[in-house]
Amino acid sequence: MAEADELAQRFQALHEFLPAAEAALSREIWGYLIGGTETETTVARNRAALDALAFRPRVLRDVSRIDASARFLGKSIRLPVALAPIGSLESFHPDAGAAVARAAGAFGVPFCLSSVTQPGLEAAAAVASGPRVYQLYVRGDGAWVDEHLRRAIAAGYDAFCLTVDTAQYSRRERDIANRFDKPWRRNPQGLAFQAALNWHDVARLRDRHAIPLMLKGIATAEDAARAAELGVAFVYVSNHGGRQLDHGLGTMTVLPEIVAALRGRARIVIDGGFCRGTDIVKAIALGADLVGIGRLFCYGLAAAGAPGILRVLELLEEEVRIALGLLGVTRLDQLHPGLLAATQPVIAPHVHSAFPLREFGRDR
Repeated sequence: MAEADELAQRFQALHEFLPAAEAALSREIWGYLIGGTETETTVARNRAALDALAFRPRVLRDVSRIDASARFLGKSIRLPVALAPIGSLESFHPDAGAAVARAAGAFGVPFCLSSVTQPGLEAAAAVASGPRVYQLYVRGDGAWVDEHLRRAIAAGYDAFCLTVDTAQYSRRERDIANRFDKPWRRNPQGLAFQAALNWHDVARLRDRHAIPLMLKGIATAEDAARAAELGVAFVYVSNHGGRQLDHGLGTMTVLPEIVAALRGRARIVIDGGFCRGTDIVKAIALGADLVGIGRLFCYGLAAAGAPGILRVLELLEEEVRIALGLLGVTRLDQLHPGLLAATQPVIAPHVHSAFPLREFGRDR
């Protein structure tokens, strides 16, 4: 309790995590965390798409009781938020994926464990107490993928996520400039399996394994519709946080066409620059079911481990609840597109443009 109180005093706004995280990490690791591919245009467009939406609040409604909870695979969760799959979490904190599993369970939201992070799927599941998803980068043949699915099912994962937007490994120029090379870039044979991944593989996995499938990296209505036709349970709208294809659209820009294409045939997860409670509310209003946060929870992880992630989620929840009340709604299912309007962004889009006060934390 003392540690939680101390963190609550130290971090009273989300932007205060940024300087703390940067101070805890080397230049190379910080660059890996915040960077995108090539010109980082897609990174900026993720934020621009969020900032190009303004609220149309309704007033004089009883908002004395607000419920920000949601459901995930039949289970109640505290917020419509999931901790997105991030590779190399051990670079940010030695507890890595175990810290993420503990924090997600303690708060009451799902987490998605990356196959390229420690401590591995069984060890992370062993310390998890809530909904969990295992995300796989394909580095082997069908038998290799099947084995990971069997292990995930045996370990109690609720869904299995295939990342589908990494057919080529991008040129992340911050990493290149810092001469920071990830190990999997030196494994061309493994990367070739990811490049060969196709819709037939998705159908085979659907037929062979009794676990809900999630496809992460869907960015068009056409691919969303194809996923629904194959019985995929979750369409995960993502551009890899702007870390794969440069000059892509922001995920909130493509969300409406994907909602229209799916027509309720699959649940929708979205990530890409989501940093504030208002961001979460906008996504739910436009038809998403769950919002993935990535860099944001990593700032908490780097600054203070699992308790840092928990504090990030507490602050995010406070922002969501305030936004709901000021919009005149008391539950997520009362949100709708009519509460939003197109506008011009006020702040130039950037990976950290959601935190214009971030520099305030540096002098304390």
